[in-house]
Amino acid sequence: MSAASNERRNEAAGSAGEMAGGDPRLDQLVDRLPPRMGDTVTYLLKPSNRWVRIPSGALLVAGGVLSFLPILGVWMLPLGLALLAEDVPALRSSRSKVLDWVERKKPHWLDPSTPKK
Repeated sequence: MSAASNERRNEAAGSAGEMAGGDPRLDQLVDRLPPRMGDTVTYLLKPSNRWVRIPSGALLVAGGVLSFLPILGVWMLPLGLALLAEDVPALRSSRSKVLDWVERKKPHWLDPSTPKK
């Protein structure tokens, strides 16, 4: 694992109550991201950054809906919904169901020892 990944993990462990969702599976998925993207997602998931997270999530959802345009893509839709799930309880239960599915069907996604692709 990289030093940035270890640093994110230590920050998350030191402030577990600080994360809005508090789902360790989400933290495991974020740890598997490339360092720069992982740092950005970690920043957005902090409760104090709600003012950035909500507009970012809404823009990503809009970009996902407009995925037929160049540059925008369908990948934006689930990412935007995941960000909005931190602040919208109805989406939080859906995110939990998706993470349950990932845990059952794709457990290697949550395993930190599995090499990144």
